[in-house]
Amino acid sequence: MNRQFQKALFLAPAVIMLTVFFLFPLFEAVRLSFTDSSGLGDYSYVGFSNYVRVFTRSKYYDSFTITIEFVALVVVLQTALGLAFATVLNAMPTIRNFCRAALFMPAMMSFIIVGYIWSFILSPFSGGLNAFLDSAGLGMLKHEWLGDPVTALLFVAVAHVWMFTGYTCAIFLAGFANIPSDLEEAAKLDGANAWQRFCRIQLPLLAPSFTVNIMLSTIGTMKTFELPFVMTKGGPDGATQTIGLQIIQTLFQEYRFGLASALSVVLLVLVLIVAFVQNRLLRRREEML
Repeated sequence: MNRQFQKALFLAPAVIMLTVFFLFPLFEAVRLSFTDSSGLGDYSYVGFSNYVRVFTRSKYYDSFTITIEFVALVVVLQTALGLAFATVLNAMPTIRNFCRAALFMPAMMSFIIVGYIWSFILSPFSGGLNAFLDSAGLGMLKHEWLGDPVTALLFVAVAHVWMFTGYTCAIFLAGFANIPSDLEEAAKLDGANAWQRFCRIQLPLLAPSFTVNIMLSTIGTMKTFELPFVMTKGGPDGATQTIGLQIIQTLFQEYRFGLASALSVVLLVLVLIVAFVQNRLLRRREEML
């Protein structure tokens, strides 16, 4: 058995898995996007009609806009909170492991469970948030948080951030661990305080961690549908109708597999473009620092 055959034999399982679970479904999605398939029975090819519908109907533009807003909220809040927790835990090694595990626990829960937990917390009748406001003497601030188009998307984003902040924190802590200790010691000897060391040493050296966190959170959030589906069903008045949720509803409620496939292809292209641009900009920032 020659070496080349051995290499091919070891690669074969990965290639088969990639082909069966990624390349073939991707090919089928692209093919179905040019049809009027309903998932069952015969269908016919309709050319670019589905793509024309995607780019000419306002509800799809609204879904993409809401998705971008949702991504911006999640990425900013999750990155900021993850960095804050990581900075505090990096300075407290005695409790670091315990707190890191506690922060990471929500990421191990399913989206369905997290969605129901936050739906209960934000319930206008018996929810924990309104009950807390009542007990604190702030009853005038009680609100139907998921029933108001102004606040619904924000609180769905809050639930997503709560779920994955521990994951972001863990990546930042790994970045802190890679910072040479002699740099910090030298800065202390030069009289730099904690804030100066954070701004001049730690933040620049955490650039790779920023790149990883922003890329992962952006890509993961752009295709999300679980939390909006569980918490709001896309409402109220379409305020949380992300493109991922739009695809699921088009697929399983309207049974328009061709149109849903076209939406999926457009979303895939958008994710690839955003990921490419982000990667170029963030890598360039790393080089500048």
